[in-house]
Amino acid sequence: MAETPPPLQIVAVPLLSDNYAWLIYDPKTEDAAVVDPGEAAPVLAAAQQRGWHISQVWTTHWHPDHTGGNAEMKAAGATITGPAAEKDRIPTLDTFVGAGDIVRLGSHTGHVLSVPGHTQGHIALHFPNDALVFTGDTLFAMGCGRLFEGTPADMWGNMQAYAAMPPETKVYCGHEYTAGNAAFAAHVDPDNAAVAARRVAVDRQRAMGEPTVPFTIGEERDTNPFMRAGSAERLGELRTQKDTF
Repeated sequence: MAETPPPLQIVAVPLLSDNYAWLIYDPKTEDAAVVDPGEAAPVLAAAQQRGWHISQVWTTHWHPDHTGGNAEMKAAGATITGPAAEKDRIPTLDTFVGAGDIVRLGSHTGHVLSVPGHTQGHIALHFPNDALVFTGDTLFAMGCGRLFEGTPADMWGNMQAYAAMPPETKVYCGHEYTAGNAAFAAHVDPDNAAVAARRVAVDRQRAMGEPTVPFTIGEERDTNPFMRAGSAERLGELRTQKDTF
């Protein structure tokens, strides 16, 4: 029987105004990676503090608040992996990936998912054996990304794919948007007791300066209006409302 590798260690690195980069470490092989370093200095400092050397950067989409640190990370020795469909917009990429491809960190394997809508080449990274997923700007706690390049049908497909993951799956997204998302969820789903309870918990966390990420797929099934929309048309209506809420 194969030995189960020790769990990944994952550290939130707050960046810019409300972004998170995710610093990931495999204690067995001592390999480290980072997801979406919008700027490099805080990420490099967090890694240095722990004695970790970052060998890989995983980029979910081309937006500058997710790629701004790539060049400096590359200069520090990291290989940059990201969506092949956006290679012309992410000049720092070394390795191009798309749906069905694999990323590896030491003894851990991530599956590349295509999750268009926010940007059309957006990818997510799902580690099923570790029960976690990095969603960039597609799935947020109680929310979803704006439809800058895609359609409600694109994002509804993403929501269905995420909802199909085991409920204990931890979600690591790109922004701390939860308080605003919770207020919107309470507005459009006022009779949902789970939404009301989660909003209270989120407001308490934020008042104490605590992050609300990661969260679980199970929580989203119960409280995320976009995952619970029931159709692409309804998701589109909700997204339009949220854009001006």
